[in-house]
Order: sequence, then C-alpha cells, then structure tokens
Amino acid sequence: GNIIRISFPALTEDKRKAFVKDVKKLGEDAKVAIRNVRRDQMEKVKKAEKDKTISEDESKKIQDEIQKVTDNFIKEVDKVVDAKEKE
Repeated sequence: GNIIRISFPALTEDKRKAFVKDVKKLGEDAKVAIRNVRRDQMEKVKKAEKDKTISEDESKKIQDEIQKVTDNFIKEVDKVVDAKEKE
C-alpha cells in the first residue's frame, strides 16, 4: 500500500499539434526577448560612443560581439524548439 496510480489518457494527434504550436510560440517569445536585450545593449554602446567614452573601433567590436552572442542564443532556442517538436 503506499502506491498511488494515476492513469493519463494517451495523447491524441490534435493534442500533439497543440503542444507543438505552444512550443513554437514560446520559442518565438524567447527570440523576441533576446532581440530586445540586443537592442537595449546596442543603444547603450551607441550612446557611449556618442558621449566619447569609447572609440568607434571599440564600439564596432562590442556591437559585433553582441550580435554573435545574440545569434548563438537564437540558434540554441531553435535547437530546443526542434527537439521538442520531434518529441
């Protein structure tokens, strides 16, 4: 006696499609959030360049690095979404 059994019905095709749709929406929301962070950081770098606290070369390097990090995170989100779709 210490076991509790709960039976769940098998997933239907409609339910699976709904889950995939939800995963895609969450993935898109994550990508939008990542892009918003990128935009905010780019604005800070441009403001620092305008205020002459960093040089134009440094600004370009920082912006390139921000873009690389953004691309990596977006690829990771895509990988997770693809993996969940296949499940």
